[in-house]
Amino acid sequence: MIETWRWFGPDDPVSLQKARQAGATGIVTALHHMNQGQVWSVDEIEKRKAVVESAGLTWSVVESIGVGEEIKTRTGNYREKIDNYKQSIRNVARSGIKTICYNFMVITDWSRTNLMFKLPNGGFALRYDKVDFAAYDLFVLKRKAAEASYSTHLIAAAKARFDAKSADQVAELERNLIDWLPARDFAYTRDSFRDMLELYSGISPDDLRANLTEFLREITPVAEEEGARLCIHADDPSFPIFGLPRVMSTAEDVRAMFKAVPQEACGLTLCTGSFGSNLDNDLVAMAKEFAPRIHFVHLRNVTHESDGSFYEADHLGGDTDLISVAAAILSEEERRRSVGRTDAQIPFRPDHGHLMGDDIGQKSNPGYSFVGRLKGLAELRGAIKTIEAFRSGRVS
Repeated sequence: MIETWRWFGPDDPVSLQKARQAGATGIVTALHHMNQGQVWSVDEIEKRKAVVESAGLTWSVVESIGVGEEIKTRTGNYREKIDNYKQSIRNVARSGIKTICYNFMVITDWSRTNLMFKLPNGGFALRYDKVDFAAYDLFVLKRKAAEASYSTHLIAAAKARFDAKSADQVAELERNLIDWLPARDFAYTRDSFRDMLELYSGISPDDLRANLTEFLREITPVAEEEGARLCIHADDPSFPIFGLPRVMSTAEDVRAMFKAVPQEACGLTLCTGSFGSNLDNDLVAMAKEFAPRIHFVHLRNVTHESDGSFYEADHLGGDTDLISVAAAILSEEERRRSVGRTDAQIPFRPDHGHLMGDDIGQKSNPGYSFVGRLKGLAELRGAIKTIEAFRSGRVS
C-alpha cells in the first residue's frame, strides 16, 4: 500500500516537509483555487506538481475535482461543467496523476457538530452529536418539515438542548455545520443554506442516483482512455441529514453504481470512517466484496454512542476492525500483481487525526493537524508491516 498524506496546498499549516517526515511518499491534494467548475489547466497542474516534487514527494491522488451542484441537479450550465470535468481528468492524467477521488454529497461535505470534542486523554476529536444536529436543524435553521426527520423523543431532547445553549454556543454549532470546511473558498449563511436546500426539495434519492449514473457514464470513458481511476467517496455521515438525498452511504449504494457503470475505471474510495458512521455497514465485508474496484483508501475509525452520535476514535480503536480491512486490501494487491495489473499498489492515507501534543493551540484544519495523523500513520504502518511479515513467513 502506498502511504499518502492529505495536503491542502500552500496555505496548509502542515507543510510538505512534515508530511515527508511522517513517512508518507505520496501527496493527496487539489487545485483548491480552481474548484468552481472551470477546467484545471495543465499549467496550474504542473505548478502544483512541481511544488510537491520539490519536497521529495509524489502527487499521487487528486482529491478532489469538485462536482458542482449544477451537475448533481442537472440544471443550469451542467453541460459545460461536465465538459470541463472531462478536460480536467485528461489534464491531470496526462500530468501523471491517475487516481481521482471525488464525492457526490449534495451541498455539504463532511459534517460534524463539534470540531473540538475533548477526549479523556486531553486530546481533541471531531464529533457528530445527534441531538445537537437536530437542535440546529429544528430550532436554528428551522428547515421546512424538519420534524418529519426525527422521532418525538429526539425532538424533545433537541428542544431541551437548544434551550440550554448560549448564543455563542449556537453560533459555534452553526459555523461547524454550514460555513466551515478546509480549502472551500466560500461559506454559507443561514439564508443561503436554506436556498440551497430548496434547490433539492424536489430531488429524491432515485433522482440523484440517476444523475450520478449519467455523470459517470460520461466521465468514465474519458478516464478509461487516459488510464485514470475514478474513486467516489462515501457520504459523511453515511445517513441522511438536512432531509437531503444520499446515494453513497451503504454497500447497496456501491453495488448499484457498479452495476450501472461496470467499467473498472469507475471505482471506490473506501473511507472506513464515513461508511463506518452507518452501523449497517460491515467494512471488512465491503473491503473484500469491492476490492477489485477500490482505487483509494481512507483509514480512520469512529466510536458510536447509544443515541446514534459518534466521534472520531484512534485509528486502531473505534468500532471498525481496520487491521482486517488492511489485510483485505493487501490481499487485493496480491491478486492484482498476479494478473498483471499496473495499479497493483493501492494508495491510502490516515484520515482525520486527533488534535494533540504541540498542535493544541496551533493553527490547523480540524481533523488535519500534524501529530494526530502522524500517530495514525505510524499505527497503520505497523499493522500493515505486521500483516506482511506473517504472510511472508518471517513471523509465525
